Amino acid sequence: MAVKVCKFGGTSMADGNIINGVKKIIESDAERRYIVVSAPGKRFSGDIKVTDLLYSCYDELKSTGSCEKAFAPVCTRFRGIVKELGLEINIDQILELTRRRIEKERSRDFTASRGEYLSARIMAEVLGAKFIDTEEVIFFDKNGLFDGEKSYKAVSAAAAGEKLAVFPGFYGRGANGKVKTFSRGGSDITGAVVARALSATLYENWTDVSGFLACDPALVDSPKRIKMLSYKELRELSYMGANVLHADSIFPVRKANIPIQIKNTFRPQDDGTSIVPSNIYRPCGNVVTGISGKKNFTVIFIEKSLMNSEVGFMRKVLTVVEQEGIPVEHVPSGIDTMSLVVATEALDGKLEKIIEGIKRAVQPDTVRVIENIALISTVGHGMSSSVGTSARLFNAIAAAGINIKMIDQGSSELNIMVGVANDDYERCIKAIYCEFFAH
Repeated sequence: MAVKVCKFGGTSMADGNIINGVKKIIESDAERRYIVVSAPGKRFSGDIKVTDLLYSCYDELKSTGSCEKAFAPVCTRFRGIVKELGLEINIDQILELTRRRIEKERSRDFTASRGEYLSARIMAEVLGAKFIDTEEVIFFDKNGLFDGEKSYKAVSAAAAGEKLAVFPGFYGRGANGKVKTFSRGGSDITGAVVARALSATLYENWTDVSGFLACDPALVDSPKRIKMLSYKELRELSYMGANVLHADSIFPVRKANIPIQIKNTFRPQDDGTSIVPSNIYRPCGNVVTGISGKKNFTVIFIEKSLMNSEVGFMRKVLTVVEQEGIPVEHVPSGIDTMSLVVATEALDGKLEKIIEGIKRAVQPDTVRVIENIALISTVGHGMSSSVGTSARLFNAIAAAGINIKMIDQGSSELNIMVGVANDDYERCIKAIYCEFFAH
């Protein structure tokens, strides 16, 4: 029998009425056997996500030694969900034990993970399913990296023989025996790990949108839905800000060629977006698949005559940045020029020190800093085989009166990255979208 792993995001777990809808979705398909859940999200504009309430608990715990006051809204939220669902579960006892353990562990990761833990306990009760705590089956190594080999075996063993099981997302256990979380949004990764471990035929990721859109709907009215994406396209779009799915969640399923389906909890009849291996990807007619971007980058521009003939030049520059613990996003280069593109927030007051280090390391002719840069990525498998795509892109940007400050095209010809001023970000996205989707 085919097996589907379903991950339900925070909006899908926001209140009891929505959870009842989730139950109907699960029960409508016998293949939906393994469920991963997030902590309850916002119920309305201005509401606070449970995970953010829990971070406040940790802040109070650090300053006073107790989290009783900050934990009260968490209790109110989960008591309300249990009441709406009409469950017999002793939620007061579970909440009290949870608070005590938070105060005993005194860990930010552990505290933050309790939203998923409590959410999964409730969902297991709703479904009459086995609750499998990911603290016992998902592991990180001594470097804090996900330990796939150990985790896949443990998940498979824990779920063996279970007709229906629920896993909390977002966390596992570190090499020190303590709870450790993935980065924010990491329940997507948990779902992918469970799908890989249980040889799922499909990983369904249920959220509050009907799949990926060609660009940010806050910038373009009613952008087109993307019917199908390759793993590579997803990675590019997610990395550059398209946040429907965590960018790292593709790695476990990609190795096992497990497709992902993005679905809408509130419109389960919608097809959503399929994310598939490149070998079964089928273009949907558009040259460009999607457009995404981010603001607030800094470009360090380095110029030196005969740079290309100086052995180790790039290594020396990157070593300076590495020593300051700064990740470099992109490194566009020419014969006598090299640029380092860095997220501005990552520099955190280290810019001058980095510039001085570069000057000592390679004695450049010029070092110039360009701040307040936005990066925009235009992504699509069809771009490499369509003559004139770059010309259309640059002409559209020029027609909008926008100056391009940087261009970087990936060697796979899957994407073209442009850097523009932060102030031109919205207009640039609109111009590109109109050129490739509005005709």
